[in-house]
Amino acid sequence: MTIEHHASEELLAQFAAGRLEQAEHIVIATHVSMCARCRRFVAALERIGGIALEAAEPAAMAADAFDVAMARIERGASSRPASADRRPRRRRDEVELPEVLNHYEIGPLRRVAPGVSMRPILLPTTGKSRAFLLMSAPGTRMLEHTHTETELTCVLRGSFSHQGGRFGPGDFDLGDHSIDHQPVVGTEELCVCLVAMSGKLRINGLLGRLIEPFIRL
Repeated sequence: MTIEHHASEELLAQFAAGRLEQAEHIVIATHVSMCARCRRFVAALERIGGIALEAAEPAAMAADAFDVAMARIERGASSRPASADRRPRRRRDEVELPEVLNHYEIGPLRRVAPGVSMRPILLPTTGKSRAFLLMSAPGTRMLEHTHTETELTCVLRGSFSHQGGRFGPGDFDLGDHSIDHQPVVGTEELCVCLVAMSGKLRINGLLGRLIEPFIRL
C-alpha cells in the first residue's frame, strides 16, 4: 500500500495534543494507523511533548485532586452505553473497520444518492463534526461541490479521484469552502471512506441547488 496524500502537520499536531473533535480524531487516528510517515511524525511530537512535561516546574495539586479524578472516571464509566463495548456490526460488502472504531456503535445503512450510502458512527459526545462511513459504488461520479466548513476523509477500501489526484487506501483528503471538487470513484471495487464533516455540502449548479435539500450527510 502506497500512501500519496497525508494529513497536514498542523492537523497531526492538533491530533497529538488531543485538540481535535472526536469525529476528526477518529479519521486522523485511522490515517496515522495506516501511514508510517505520519505515524513517525506524531511519535516525534509526543516525544517532544514528554520532554517538555518533564522539564516543567511541578504544580501543587489540591488535597482532594485524586478523589475528584476518580469520581469523574466512575461517572463516565457508569454513563457509557452498554453498546460501547461491542464491536460494530459489519456488512459483508464493507472493509474491515479500523481499530479505532472498535468501541463505537455503527448506525444503519442509509442511501444518500444514487450509488452512494452511508452509516453514521454514533459518538458518545456531540460537537460540530459528525463521523460516518461513506460507501460508493464502482464508477460513481459525484456532483461537483464544495463545503461550508470542513470534511476530513480517509480511504479504507477502493479509490476515488478528483482535481487533487487519486486517493486509495490510507490516503487522506481535506475539503473546505475554498475547494470545489467532483470525486469519481474507481471502477475496480466499492469505495469505503471514513469521513468527519462539519457544516454542509454546497452542490454547484442549478441541478445541485434543486437536489441539495435531499442529500443529508
